[in-house]
Amino acid sequence: MDRTRPLALLLAGSLAAGGLLALTPAARAADTELARNGGFEAGLDGWTCTAGSGAVVPSPVHGGTKALQATPAGSDNAKCSQTVAVKPNSTYTLSGWVRGSYVYLGASGTGTTDVSTWTQSAPDWQRLTTSFTTGASTTSVTIHTHGWYGTGAYTADDLSLLGPGGDPVQIPAAPTGLTAGAPTSTSVTLTWPAVPSATSYRLYRGGALLATVTGTSYTATGLAPDTPYTFQVSAANGAGESARSASVTVTTASGGGGGTGGGLPPHALVGYLHASFANGSGYTRMADVPDSWDVIDLAFGEPTSVTSGDIRFSLCPATECPGVESPAEFKAAIKAKQAAGKKVLISIGGQNGQVQLATTAARDTFVSSVSKIIDEYGLDGLDIDFEGHSLSLQAGDTDFRNPTSPVIVHLIQAVKTLKAKYGAGFVLTMAPETFFVQLGHQYYGSGPWGGQDPRAGAYLPVIHALRDDLTLLHVQDYNSGPVMGLDGQYHSMGGADFHIAMTDMLLTGFPVAGNADRFFPPLRPEQVAIGLPASTQAGNGHTAPAEVNKALDCLTKKTNCGTYPTHGTWPTLRGLMTWSINWDRYGQWAFSRNFDAYGWN
Repeated sequence: MDRTRPLALLLAGSLAAGGLLALTPAARAADTELARNGGFEAGLDGWTCTAGSGAVVPSPVHGGTKALQATPAGSDNAKCSQTVAVKPNSTYTLSGWVRGSYVYLGASGTGTTDVSTWTQSAPDWQRLTTSFTTGASTTSVTIHTHGWYGTGAYTADDLSLLGPGGDPVQIPAAPTGLTAGAPTSTSVTLTWPAVPSATSYRLYRGGALLATVTGTSYTATGLAPDTPYTFQVSAANGAGESARSASVTVTTASGGGGGTGGGLPPHALVGYLHASFANGSGYTRMADVPDSWDVIDLAFGEPTSVTSGDIRFSLCPATECPGVESPAEFKAAIKAKQAAGKKVLISIGGQNGQVQLATTAARDTFVSSVSKIIDEYGLDGLDIDFEGHSLSLQAGDTDFRNPTSPVIVHLIQAVKTLKAKYGAGFVLTMAPETFFVQLGHQYYGSGPWGGQDPRAGAYLPVIHALRDDLTLLHVQDYNSGPVMGLDGQYHSMGGADFHIAMTDMLLTGFPVAGNADRFFPPLRPEQVAIGLPASTQAGNGHTAPAEVNKALDCLTKKTNCGTYPTHGTWPTLRGLMTWSINWDRYGQWAFSRNFDAYGWN
């Protein structure tokens, strides 16, 4: 069974298409054609396409000599729109001819119920049509057509809006009040007030177009530390683009600290050290960890109860771990690692360590108890390895940018408090499972098998809120079922394509199911490492060294790529994470030796 699209979207689209097609009323004789250049004979005159995705082509066409062809990307659905003057309390019929997969036609700003109709597959020209009635004060609507993220190009022609005409749409005024938030070393958030009649805004950096957005804020990323940047914004609609706003100049912060690499080498190896428990891999002393490992995560700090927020850490008892060092020896070994440039973190959670910060009291206890561990052992920061039901969304928590679930809100607050306490040198990493991150592309807060599972995508609000503080995100690309990539195909763990697809989503950004703008912004490549099991005993989804190298080749050099089409090349990808140092030792250090031997340049 082909499951190249989320089931909920397919059902919603089918109902929308079927219902609206059946209910579309015939245009009245007095109606006039309101769409400007609907046949694209005058190029893109009257139309605005996001991210420069649209072009006029001579073939294929439905009528005349030209048609629109627009190509979606992983972070853009190739939306082409036009704002049209209408009359209040009036009925309109929107129609057009399209070709391609997942092509949409709709209208927004109607003042009543915005409408959309679509086709899943149109290998030849197919007519889409729908209708709407404007609200009591509506004087303009925006008609649009678009494809779907990461799919192939679509074609549209002879777009039409029939109904009583209104007063002509005017070019919006230039935005005023452009302001910049506190910059990090690599990013800054810009905001501005909404402009009446504007349907989109265009951001400029140093006079060059940076992005086109529909909201009134934008976070510019990928900036250089300690560098001035000048920004402007303009407003646009179907009539054209306004003048640009007054410019705002921002100087980014100096480098160093959480969101800027945390003092890590350009390419780092991260591993978990079984410090508090024993299993079949055997105990490894801190002093015996090879120099290959740049970040050592102490596994684990665990809660005294699920909801207490009280986290404790102690070394594995000698009865379970023969040869375990004393606390004094352990602390001395940590200092030696740090003197050699390594980072040692406390990892909270794990498979058995369920942590739910459901109350402010639990949040505050979490902060104080984690601080005590960091101070006692002289650690460099925190790794969040919440699994199971530690993080979950609640009913109504549908926007990853503004979470309401207490366990998520309190975790964000707790981490920001710790970052503020320890300053720029605080290293923050996260190790979620794909279910909590990439699966949010398909099911945000709902299960992939028809039932509700509030964990799907539940890490996304945490990552997004802490992205400027985050040193590393290393998603566990193992113990996972198949996950859909931005190519619309399902990928299974254990091969290069799975790691390429999962990492590409983090570095490209991806639409989030059920969210207002449905797009999770990309992370910087230096914030991302790929999580893998060190051996076949360490977890399901072990990847052979040759396949690991293929994934790195594809992501950093655009060579040795498989079937998944990446959306970029990221030579500054930070590196690899593995579970675990102990299991790598058990496997004769095969994982770390392969990392050391890999040619990054």
